[in-house]
Amino acid sequence: MFDDVLQDVRYALRALRSSPGFAAIAILSLALGIGANTAIFSLIDAVILKTLPVSHPEQLVELVMKSEGAIWFTNPIWEQLRDSQDVFSGAFAYSPNRFNLAVGGEVRSASASWVSGDFFRTLGVNPLLGRTISAADDKRGCPAVAVLSYDFWQREYGGAADVLNRRLNLDSHRVPIVGVTPRGFNGIQVGEAVEIYVPLCAEGTLNRENSALDKRANWWVWIFGRLKPGIGEQEALARLNTLAPHIFAATMPPDYPSYAQKCHLGRRFDLLPGANGYSNVRRDYKAALYTLMVVVGVVLLIACANVANLLISRAAVRRKEIAIRMAIGAGRARLIRQLLTESLLLSSMGAVLGVLFAQWASRMLVLFLSTSNATVILDLSIDVRVLGFTTVVAVATGILFGLAPAWQGTRVDPHSAMKANARGVVESHARFSLARFSLGRMLVAAQVALSLILLVGAGLMLKTFAKLATLDTGFDKNQVLLIRVDPRYASVPLDRRLALYQELQQRLAAVPGIRSASFADVTPISGSDSNQLVHVDGYVPKSRKDLVVWTNSIGTGFFATMETPFIAGRDFNEHDTMHAPLVAVVNETMANKFFGSPAKAMGKRFRNGFIEISGPIQIVGIVKDTKYGSLRAEGEAIAYYPLSQLPPLRFANFLLRANGPAASLIPGVKAAVDEVNHDITLQFRTLALQLDESLGRERLLPTLSGFFGALALGLAVIGLYGVTSYSVARRRNEIGIRMALGAERSRVLRMVLGEVAIVIVAGVALGLAGAISGTRFLASFLYGLEPNDPTTLGAACVILAASAVIAGFLPARRAANLDPMTALREE
Repeated sequence: MFDDVLQDVRYALRALRSSPGFAAIAILSLALGIGANTAIFSLIDAVILKTLPVSHPEQLVELVMKSEGAIWFTNPIWEQLRDSQDVFSGAFAYSPNRFNLAVGGEVRSASASWVSGDFFRTLGVNPLLGRTISAADDKRGCPAVAVLSYDFWQREYGGAADVLNRRLNLDSHRVPIVGVTPRGFNGIQVGEAVEIYVPLCAEGTLNRENSALDKRANWWVWIFGRLKPGIGEQEALARLNTLAPHIFAATMPPDYPSYAQKCHLGRRFDLLPGANGYSNVRRDYKAALYTLMVVVGVVLLIACANVANLLISRAAVRRKEIAIRMAIGAGRARLIRQLLTESLLLSSMGAVLGVLFAQWASRMLVLFLSTSNATVILDLSIDVRVLGFTTVVAVATGILFGLAPAWQGTRVDPHSAMKANARGVVESHARFSLARFSLGRMLVAAQVALSLILLVGAGLMLKTFAKLATLDTGFDKNQVLLIRVDPRYASVPLDRRLALYQELQQRLAAVPGIRSASFADVTPISGSDSNQLVHVDGYVPKSRKDLVVWTNSIGTGFFATMETPFIAGRDFNEHDTMHAPLVAVVNETMANKFFGSPAKAMGKRFRNGFIEISGPIQIVGIVKDTKYGSLRAEGEAIAYYPLSQLPPLRFANFLLRANGPAASLIPGVKAAVDEVNHDITLQFRTLALQLDESLGRERLLPTLSGFFGALALGLAVIGLYGVTSYSVARRRNEIGIRMALGAERSRVLRMVLGEVAIVIVAGVALGLAGAISGTRFLASFLYGLEPNDPTTLGAACVILAASAVIAGFLPARRAANLDPMTALREE
């Protein structure tokens, strides 16, 4: 048996070497299809399926809130749980953070994590150098120490062995380095590489008056644990929830009103599998990756149909060879096995080339996911799962595109096939030719249908991206420089921060090239937000959620800098001080929602607050609606408050509108801030870039779906061209006879194009039905249009039909230009 298989492989290699053009086209088509599938699956494997590179990751669980699904806890809750639980052999609290490594000037940021004492022990991670953070470090008031990741140690210190004798600057604190983690361990945040680990208990030392360690309303840590041997998840959960009433009673925030206290006391725990860690990339791109997996699967089907058509054409050329082999005793099953071996060899070669393509493509996709603030780091090494997937796809593909042509190609009458006159073969086996052509055309019609579905999906994604990219945000994003000004380590007392910000505003406004300057707590579409409950006399909410509005604390000139127009009233000014009546500017949506209209809202008062209710706040201005936290969000009620009437910010976000490119302002800004206080740290980015990077998923989907849609269209067009050319070549005698008997060239052209039109119409009809039923699964990705958008459907049909007609016209014109005498002389 093995000798027979080896013989089949040798024969298949000789057969492919004898047709290098056919082999190259088939292998390239399969490599693109298999490679695309492997690339997307590699991302799915890295983001969703791979477990953390730690000891027995399957034993890890993540603690969450049962009813809310919230993953964040307060540090007091963590400490109560840590001291009272008996179900975990190890547990840890973890919180992502970023530290500034620079001292004054522009920020040099590093990814870091606060970790409790048992973090490394629970995960089973041992140090490469020095020591890790341990339970001995986990005491209130502990000194700050740093454990470095392997990559950070190599990049910043060149892998120096004496790194343990050095100190690292973290937010202007000199912190000793005590250890280095092993290579390949990047924390528990999949997609993000943690560079520095610091004890959770040192948060109070580094953040001082801003520490969240004792704040019962600051939800900022994750909790993971490793179950003890013999304790199942359900048993552990039951025992944890027995402790829950005591834990939540002991950690009640002191100022919670009665309804919030009741909610807090009613909270219970839940456990989720923790083997895969936590991932923002997984949260943001999981659905998109699964959608792309379907897309590349369709592309592979189209590639299979293309290769199947090539094999059908090749089988017709090899009819005499197959007939001879049957005449000397080869059985049909043996010949089918031989032809399938050739198909599997093609798919294997395509898979090898596809894996190489996938390695490149997956790394390019990771770069696509990264932003200026966050580089996505994924383990894209080929593991058993990826190899298994590629092997299964290669084998399934070989059988899928090879079986029908092999079955069809071996339906040969040896006596008829070996006749010398080619016309005799065609005439004697007209029904076989018709069957072959029918199969080829069905495959092309399927290609057209699948291509149309992908084109419609790509069109919907492109239109969604275009709508979001050109959306009226209520402000002008261009020529605006954002600066995060952090004076926390510049020896500026908290009560002097507002005066500092106002001085900086004046200095910056005088920098050449700056048209206007302001500052705020929140910048648009930044990932940061703030909200409050508002209380309006006479307004009856349907639920408590109806009272929530988004808020922003701003300096003077904010709306002018953002170029957000006023509808009524005035901006904040120097008279809006701590001693003046409280004032606010609200947007149109808030005015309409709570007061009926902007005109009715002017001069009205409201109160705000979740716990402590403020005094009356008068509305002195109404501005146009703007986007706040997301470009997709609609109807967001926003209230703006003057920073001059609020407690000072720890740091502020400055907004500078430039006369030219925003980035050209950076040198002047650095000089102006340095004149005020050289220890102030600065972080720059443009508002346009901030909005652009918020569309990461929206850009990924149209880019890749557009590429794969174009690839599918190209494959379908090549398939149609190939089948039509093959049909014309096989019918040269018939066409020559028709023309010799007086058929005009235009009639021959119409005859061939008519056959092409049948295939196109059938494919478009099937494709439209598939698109109309399938695009509803894309609804969650769309913005401002319906899944069955008629203009997108129409445009996709036109593009596909035009491309197909061009592909069919070329062989049709060749048929019409045929010389009848030449065709009739051919055997």
